[in-house]
Amino acid sequence: MGRKYFGTDGVRGTVGQVPITPEFVMRLGYAAGTTLVAREHLPAGEHPAVLIGKDTRISGYMLEAALEAGFAAAGVDVMLTGPLPTPAIAYLTRALRLQAGVVISASHNPYPDNGIKFFSAAGTKLPDAVEAEIESRLEQPMGCAAPAQLGKARRVDDAAGRYIEFCKSTFPADFDLRGMKIVVDCAHGAAYHIAPKVFHELGAEVHAIGAEPNGLNINDKVGATSPQTLQQAVVTQGADLGIALDGDGDRVMMADAKGRLYDGDQLLYVIARSRLANGGLAGVVGTLMTNLGMEHALAQLGVPVVRARVGDRYVLETLIERGWKLGGENSGHIICLDRHTTGDGIVSALQVLAALRLQQSTLEAACADLTLYPQTLVNVKLPSGFDWQGRPEIESACKTAEKELGESGRVLLRASGTEPLLRVMVEGREAQQVAALAQGIADAVQRAAA
Repeated sequence: MGRKYFGTDGVRGTVGQVPITPEFVMRLGYAAGTTLVAREHLPAGEHPAVLIGKDTRISGYMLEAALEAGFAAAGVDVMLTGPLPTPAIAYLTRALRLQAGVVISASHNPYPDNGIKFFSAAGTKLPDAVEAEIESRLEQPMGCAAPAQLGKARRVDDAAGRYIEFCKSTFPADFDLRGMKIVVDCAHGAAYHIAPKVFHELGAEVHAIGAEPNGLNINDKVGATSPQTLQQAVVTQGADLGIALDGDGDRVMMADAKGRLYDGDQLLYVIARSRLANGGLAGVVGTLMTNLGMEHALAQLGVPVVRARVGDRYVLETLIERGWKLGGENSGHIICLDRHTTGDGIVSALQVLAALRLQQSTLEAACADLTLYPQTLVNVKLPSGFDWQGRPEIESACKTAEKELGESGRVLLRASGTEPLLRVMVEGREAQQVAALAQGIADAVQRAAA
């Protein structure tokens, strides 16, 4: 069956509009809960249990209560952590041997949005089949377990401390961060009380920004989606480097002492070089948006790169299929399966820092052999129902661009999963050429859609 509510990363939307309403989220909790009850075969008298965490959006209070009610009505026990990064819920679900984890977050979106995403007992995104079963149960009337079978709820008081210790455990035990001054931008999000402590307890002098959430300021001119704030703070503070997370803490960008920004592709390259030099590396999984320059740089090192669909869940699926350990997106989602089951901004930053410590290097030096190719992305608004695929004028414009670029560039057309947009991306060695070709294809799309 097709997805009606679930996207590539759970259910997401504007608060107050379906599906992000109290009534729908309660039904979602009930549907997910009854799915768990049906799938789990626990000893008599035991209830399935789920962990619920959230970011710092004001709507999290309302949605947390709705989810809790839905799960309890289905006979599922609930454990609540309060604000905690998405990867923390993945870790704690596994560590506490629970049946599922749930995160209330819209990640890098502004505060009026929110969403619900699920993790399996293994700390990975739910399989498509389970999401499909939850959606099918959403079409059925909501019921309620017998009074004696209702679920209970309790707070997990030491959740933050457990996750901090886990993050630190992914950094080499014989290394520390003494002598380093680091700016940590928490995006006024879920990592505000976590990330500064992790880096401080490993020995760094930490200057925290974006660490004063008020429910309305998550991702507002701070964090991985607004890295200029981090870049400026690094220079102003005279720091050695900076680390910017997004609202739910699963993606990361970094800046060096000069305020120069390093995206997910560059950070992935730094980790890959270190892995290759210390124990080998079978390959790296990127996405359709991964920079061609990184693919070429890794090829020079003998490391194959495979591209998955855009979305960290597809990166993870490809890693598991191939038995590889390292992958990610240029947006800053980096997955190190030898450290965690999901993308984790703090853990990824620690892997970069470990690589720099091991090589006695800087971000600039570690990326010296990596030259990112210029990319131009043009969003073209499409009329409702317009099928852009197979249109001869669009195909002709793409073929013309590909011929001009040759093997040193590429063209990618991708429909947005959330908006009526066609994303036209052209990549190559010459910025002016790339921009002109992208605009030419975008113009062809607009003419075809007119």
